[in-house]
Amino acid sequence: MATREEAQRFVVQNRKARFEYFIDDHLEAGVVLTGSEVKSLRRGQAALADAWAGEKDGELWLFNSYIAEYTEAKNFNHEPKRPRKLLLKAREREKFVAAIRRDGATLVPLSLYFNERGIAKIDLGLAHGKRKADKRETIKDRDWQRDKARLMRDKG
Repeated sequence: MATREEAQRFVVQNRKARFEYFIDDHLEAGVVLTGSEVKSLRRGQAALADAWAGEKDGELWLFNSYIAEYTEAKNFNHEPKRPRKLLLKAREREKFVAAIRRDGATLVPLSLYFNERGIAKIDLGLAHGKRKADKRETIKDRDWQRDKARLMRDKG
């Protein structure tokens, strides 16, 4: 049987989020999509670079995520940057909304994928922003890991 990572088919990942934020906790949520949005996602036409999740009317919504229009949909197309409702259990929703209100944290989308049943899911991270010095430390660690791997490979 395939593991969870092997079964997921990533549509888009937000690599910038891991550089910009400390990720404290993860959350998997469903996304309410229209048919043309699903078709466009299956083509891999999406972006999460400036997206964020927040509370609106007691529910969690995904804001500013881009899903390209599906050209074959003609009149039944969607708006590319519309807010999309996130599907969560009430207890999970309340836990993360409380963390946002209490700690000033942000819900950042990390990846959008189709699970093994073909359902679109989004991986959200409860995040706190990094300072400039923290970002420099991240770059330094990444460079050291790359250099270390290169040295090990050459001495091998």
